[in-house]
Amino acid sequence: MPIINKGTSFSNGEQLTADKLNNLVDQAEFNSAATDGATTFVNSSGQIAVASSGISAGKLATNAVETAKILDANVTLPKIATQADQTVIANVSGGVASPTAVSIVGASGILINDDALGTSDTKGATQGNIKAYVDSKSTFDPATYSGGETTTLPNGLIMKFGTKTVVQNTSTDVNFGVAFNAVVSAQLTILEDSNSDRNALKIGSLSTSTLAIRNTSGSNLTAHWLVFGR
Repeated sequence: MPIINKGTSFSNGEQLTADKLNNLVDQAEFNSAATDGATTFVNSSGQIAVASSGISAGKLATNAVETAKILDANVTLPKIATQADQTVIANVSGGVASPTAVSIVGASGILINDDALGTSDTKGATQGNIKAYVDSKSTFDPATYSGGETTTLPNGLIMKFGTKTVVQNTSTDVNFGVAFNAVVSAQLTILEDSNSDRNALKIGSLSTSTLAIRNTSGSNLTAHWLVFGR
């Protein structure tokens, strides 16, 4: 079956003219034999067109779809390959590499679930790691003291401390930089000198924000104060 319908027909003995030759070519059109009837078809204008159902996967060459041909932000989650539970797409190779499915928690995962922790600068710790580390500490050993009047212990107990000069026969307030939620107790220690009265300093009052120190002596005194709270 011919795949082109000719633009005109000739009869034996018919005179050949330029118009008929032109019509033979100009008016020719494809017929259905020129298509596969599934992927392509002949439209009403006699043109070969792609069917509405599109081109099937079998008609595409291997590796024919390139990244540059995919519209940005158009690869949806259902189009991404499934992966194991509790994994993420990441690169933990230590260098430039294609991403793979990596466990969220595990020896080679994003988070290392190891109560001994470690010294990795690139691996995160789980909540269990952190709790195990804190629970393993029998003493409070912060790395440095950077100054200030307050220190918070691991169990939530707060210590505030400092020194204050208290004028003779007056009461002087120590106003905490950050108030307690609740106070537990307070202590005073006098800086003794030749004019000091060991029993001259007293706690006038104690609140979550202020410690009042009374000096009942006739000399100005320096008090070392310590308050516990939470």
